[in-house]
Amino acid sequence: MGPRDLLVEVRAVSVNPVGIKVRGRGADQAEPQILGYDAAGVVQAVGAEASLFAVGDEVYYAGAINRPGTNTQLHVVDERIVGPKSASLTFAEAAALPLTAITAWEGLFDKLKLTSDSGGTLLMVGASGGVGSVVLQLLRALVPQMRVIATASRPEAEDWVRSLGAHETVNHRGDLRSEIRQVAPEGIDYIFTANSEDQTELYIDVLNPFGQIVAIDDPGSVDVIGLKPKALSWHWEFMFARSLHQAADQIRQHELLAEVAQLVASGEVRSTVTTTLRPIAAEQIREAHRLVESGHMIGKVVITNEA
Repeated sequence: MGPRDLLVEVRAVSVNPVGIKVRGRGADQAEPQILGYDAAGVVQAVGAEASLFAVGDEVYYAGAINRPGTNTQLHVVDERIVGPKSASLTFAEAAALPLTAITAWEGLFDKLKLTSDSGGTLLMVGASGGVGSVVLQLLRALVPQMRVIATASRPEAEDWVRSLGAHETVNHRGDLRSEIRQVAPEGIDYIFTANSEDQTELYIDVLNPFGQIVAIDDPGSVDVIGLKPKALSWHWEFMFARSLHQAADQIRQHELLAEVAQLVASGEVRSTVTTTLRPIAAEQIREAHRLVESGHMIGKVVITNEA
């Protein structure tokens, strides 16, 4: 353990697309790698310089991509990227939130610089997934004047995103361009996308001048030259950047997770878990990966040791 590390007894974990990607690169790794980038649990020990938590505290966090993952009984993590678990959530409910909440928060407030006074129209692409499900809730709670359009291709996905705060929905499996123009003839000001592969031309077309895009996926390439005539901005969001590069402001992730926990406690944000598997074991982890790989998940899948 490092001086600011915590030793956490893991009670619940969840699976994210990044875990699928890392697992896919496993054949290229010299040593076996422990996966898992979300956890909720109880602090069992603290490093010599740790000051944010004490033994017995309930916490939730997403870990670091350059350290062993959370799919283990005991896990070591830097306290500066850990948040206090809301007492109103079970460990399973809490484990669904950290990675997606950090990604959504950094994308909306660090990248797009949105505030409580921000207006305009935001298009959330991949709205029913883990990140999109938190983006919608944060916008509803903290950016109330923003009009939000969410992509959804199935009735159950449409119901889900509307329940989280979407004002309108469009079908990304149909003629997305015409559907966007129909519900937003005035144009789009912001795009938060979990699927930017081959979508640059569409985004340029529907965005207003000086519009902004936040992308969280891994497209093969992005031709940004076309952004210039409208003076558009393209942002990458990668929530592991702070821990991976030991950024001076790593503690921002602790702070924002604490803020999300408060929003949960006040009822403004809810857990996005929709599927729960038990217990934390190889068979359940494989099933969770299969569900995420299917591309049909709404919300998050969680694996827990809770009864």
